[in-house]
Amino acid sequence: MLLMKKHLTLLTGASRGMGFAMARQLLTQGHSVLGISRTAQDALTQHAVRSGGTLLQWTHDLADSAALGARLERWLQDARKGPDGNAWASVTLINNAGVLARIGPFSETDANDLARALRVGLEAPMQLTAAFLRATEGWPAQRKVLNISSGLGRRAMASQAAYCAAKAGLDHFTRCLALDEALKSNGAKVCALAPGVIDTDMQGQLRGADESAFPDRANFMKLKSDRLLSSPEEAASRVLAYLARPDFGTQPVADIRD
Repeated sequence: MLLMKKHLTLLTGASRGMGFAMARQLLTQGHSVLGISRTAQDALTQHAVRSGGTLLQWTHDLADSAALGARLERWLQDARKGPDGNAWASVTLINNAGVLARIGPFSETDANDLARALRVGLEAPMQLTAAFLRATEGWPAQRKVLNISSGLGRRAMASQAAYCAAKAGLDHFTRCLALDEALKSNGAKVCALAPGVIDTDMQGQLRGADESAFPDRANFMKLKSDRLLSSPEEAASRVLAYLARPDFGTQPVADIRD
């Protein structure tokens, strides 16, 4: 069982990129972090020991989100029943994980690849959010759900139909969720936040795509050459600062650059 701290954050995609940077920064602040990724990160474990934060890592493929949601709900229910169940000032779910389907025209999409992209990018956040809200419904702690969106959820791009659709769905899901939670006395504050363009493995995939299959490849190459990409650490810092704002959740869909 994770040792109770003042703030508990549940974070998907914590093993690399901005997710890894967010986990490190949360641990540095002394938070309790439950990181969920396909692989565990020894570097996070070591950082938690050095920083005094508390870390638990689950290895799970988010394409199997129904099983993960059930596990998370049980874990939160057990934590609530424990001796420190009222100790948290806040409990937050950050749905950060996402994957690109094969880059190319939608007519060439592989069925399994498409299903995985939508399961990780949209179904998993919905499943985990439902589990999180059910399990924490009666908690006195402040509850937040942060869905990491993308500008591509609001702007169409050729050869990226699955990713764009997943992020657009995540945005509209968050709008609906905000309406639900606004009707409750202690409803969760929710937001789908686009974090800007970040120098991650995903950007590398886009730059490395076949230009004949990805018309926007040159634009992504230029973002890199012109040094217009944020580092994962910089992006993580801005996202966590947005999460900590007193007006978090007043805009259910937002962009860090606004």
